[in-house]
Amino acid sequence: MARTPTALLSPADRARLRDLRVMKGVALGALGLMAVVFVVAFALQGQHPWLAYVRAAAEGGMVGALADWFAVTALFRHPLGIPIPHTAIIPKRKDEIGRTLGEFVETEFLSGPVVRRKLESMDVSARLGAWLAVPAHATRVVEEGSAMASGILRALSDDDVQEVLAELAREHLLMPDWGPPAGAWLERVVAAGSHHGAVDLAADSISAWLHANHSAFEGLVSRRLPSWVPGIAHRLVDDTVYREAVRFVDAVRADSRHPARHALDGYLARLAENLQHDPATIGRLEDAKRAVFDSPRVRELAAEAWDAAKTGLLASLADPDSGLRQRAQEALVEAGARLETDAVLRRRVNGWVTDAAAFLVDRYRHDIASIITDTVERWDADETAQKIELQVGRDLQYIRLNGTVVGALAGLVIFTIAHAVIR
Repeated sequence: MARTPTALLSPADRARLRDLRVMKGVALGALGLMAVVFVVAFALQGQHPWLAYVRAAAEGGMVGALADWFAVTALFRHPLGIPIPHTAIIPKRKDEIGRTLGEFVETEFLSGPVVRRKLESMDVSARLGAWLAVPAHATRVVEEGSAMASGILRALSDDDVQEVLAELAREHLLMPDWGPPAGAWLERVVAAGSHHGAVDLAADSISAWLHANHSAFEGLVSRRLPSWVPGIAHRLVDDTVYREAVRFVDAVRADSRHPARHALDGYLARLAENLQHDPATIGRLEDAKRAVFDSPRVRELAAEAWDAAKTGLLASLADPDSGLRQRAQEALVEAGARLETDAVLRRRVNGWVTDAAAFLVDRYRHDIASIITDTVERWDADETAQKIELQVGRDLQYIRLNGTVVGALAGLVIFTIAHAVIR
């Protein structure tokens, strides 16, 4: 049988191999001792009849040692290299052993009730809270989480992320019609009068701008007058337009029932109705929406926003003193303290953990157990036998020693009874 070179074994396996060889030597030494005793007793039993009992014991010890050597060896290889039937059991049946082991783990360990009983006997949330309440532990969690998050961010392809964002925007923003839901929302706003505050704010802002920008009206209308009109008339026209604009805006601000307000209410009501039921209005809104979202500049802004967000996140995750990491640590410590003191929260968290673990085990236990089966199937048959022998072979050598002792006692008892009865 091909065996893994000692240099390729792990330090633990090399120690197990040394122990195995020592125990094999002890068991073989016991067999050799029985053989020497048998030869001496057999040669001298004519002169010393009592040595016949020693010979019988040694003979039984040899038989027991050889039988157990055969049984132990047959588990891992053919004894003496002879292909005797039902030997080299582990190399021949390793796949079946792996399947059986996987089924055993799946049915006896990876069971929802088993996991639930175990977790219910443990106050997981209390242990977690006590651990997280220590600032050093919370810092460690944040460090590990930051490293993991940074690795994920660096592994992400910017093009792929932008493509995913574009697909999400197309699915949730471009594909649905905006008109009917926007019209329904606007209808509710107008019916409740919620837009009046916005109208007041707009009127106040326009009034403030007008009072601060009288000069903006110079030439606004007068430049369209004929050149032969006197300059004083130009100024008079511009001042009149300015004063009328100020008067109109102030009147709108002062009168909550101003006709302009009613006209705006009517316009908004008609717009809400058209957005819900007029195909032309809905089509114009959809065209404007697509024009905005299909604009190359909007795509550039989206890419720049992702780049800026990614760069900022990476910088915050890498800096131990960043606000992000500091707030995360404080949140974890606070959560740990609450778990320690809040019994209701502990019960709730324990329930979540137990339900989640039981669900995952019930759903994926076959996939988890298949790791054992698949791993054993990939192993080389001889290497599998060697791995198992290193784990249990030392203990199996005690079977050989026990067989030697038991065989010697059995031989002695059988010979004694036979000698007593037959004589």
